[in-house]
Amino acid sequence: MSKTLETFLSDSEIKTFDANYRKTIEHNVVQYDKKVIEGKEQFSNIELAKKRAAYIKNKSIENLDKYLIEFESNFIKRGGKVIWAQDAEEAIKESLEIIHKAQAKSLVKTKSMVSEEIFLKEALKKNDIEAIETDLGEYILQLRNEHSYHSVTPAIHLSKEDVAKTFNEIKGTPLDWDPQQITAFVRHELREKYSKADIGLSGANFLIADIGAVAITENEGNGMMSTAFPKVHIAIVGIEKIIPSLSDLDLFWPLLSTYGTGQSLTAYNSIYTGPKQQEEADGPNEMYVILLDNGRSRLLAKVEQRQALSCIGCGACSSVCPVYQTIGGQSYGSTYSGPIGSIITPHLKGMDEFKHLSYASTLCGKCTEVCPVKIDIHKLLLLNRRDSIQEKLVTKTDNWMWHFWKKAMLKRSKMDKGGAKWKNFMIKQFFKKSWGSRRDLPQIAPKAFNQIWKERKEG
Repeated sequence: MSKTLETFLSDSEIKTFDANYRKTIEHNVVQYDKKVIEGKEQFSNIELAKKRAAYIKNKSIENLDKYLIEFESNFIKRGGKVIWAQDAEEAIKESLEIIHKAQAKSLVKTKSMVSEEIFLKEALKKNDIEAIETDLGEYILQLRNEHSYHSVTPAIHLSKEDVAKTFNEIKGTPLDWDPQQITAFVRHELREKYSKADIGLSGANFLIADIGAVAITENEGNGMMSTAFPKVHIAIVGIEKIIPSLSDLDLFWPLLSTYGTGQSLTAYNSIYTGPKQQEEADGPNEMYVILLDNGRSRLLAKVEQRQALSCIGCGACSSVCPVYQTIGGQSYGSTYSGPIGSIITPHLKGMDEFKHLSYASTLCGKCTEVCPVKIDIHKLLLLNRRDSIQEKLVTKTDNWMWHFWKKAMLKRSKMDKGGAKWKNFMIKQFFKKSWGSRRDLPQIAPKAFNQIWKERKEG
């Protein structure tokens, strides 16, 4: 058993039996479900909108090279700079070079899953560069030294009491402060950070090919503040975020907000086409976009599974997933958790270490049902399982077990051999550990249904 799997199993068990966590996550998910129902009301035909979005994203992924080059060309025309990074190491190296060139010592960053994927904060810390999270949820997690729990609502696992306790212990604020008081405190602290920061760092929700732009959507205004004050803006973006045209945002922004938070549209939607122009009052003097591969090309090469790259990061599949709700986002041991994370992580970080995530699913299909770009998520989980077997990443015991199981299932006479006692013994031998210590193994009946039916018919 790999160390990654061991950690996954132990962390999942702890979270599953944490009553306080279950209470908090269930409350937050119920609120999410209510808001999404309200958000959908803005669409006259939600299924048609999802089909259109799926078509556009599939077209983008199938023509990724064309659209990325178009984006680069248009972005450079307005003074922006594009850097292609093959992996996390290259992305960090290029980021540090930009930071050192600007002689920067402080950095403010908006919420960015890609920066977590490459462990950028850890690299900056090693180089004595202060990096402050400006998204409220991410700021709370930074204080707690935790990673994001959810792609849209990173602190969804925390109650307001948990947050108040965190600020009391680390910032010395009163323990009885409510969310409004804590938010005001954070806003005051961040104002100074924005004005003094040398670098603003972001991800992107979309890259727009036809105008060469980076689109960011958020609810707190921290994204605009992080890019307006600093003299240099670095956007690190996965290559799959590309869409063909500015007009496509008319569809994607409402879908993202509806399935992400249940809103008709998020509060702040910004489009950046490069550094500050002569006639503009504010904005960075320099803007860099680092286009990150980091395993995405491996997934792109999988013809059946490449549609996973169409994900727009709304987090809806996690919010409805019974496994995610039970074990929590951090148990996955990956930047991307939930059903979509279980698909892409084995391709980004290695099937041998992360194949178990594709098995951490009930295959109920709810994730596929809610996906706004119609990714066939539960089918892709099965394809990952198939790949792990084809790559011989299963144990000899598993192979032999399924070999005999298949033999028995294909012939009735073999299925009936051995009797219930022997079958129960074999189930206990092979399945006890995987079935878990808290559940009783199923018992084979003394007589098979086929045998009972035959006896009754003869009688």
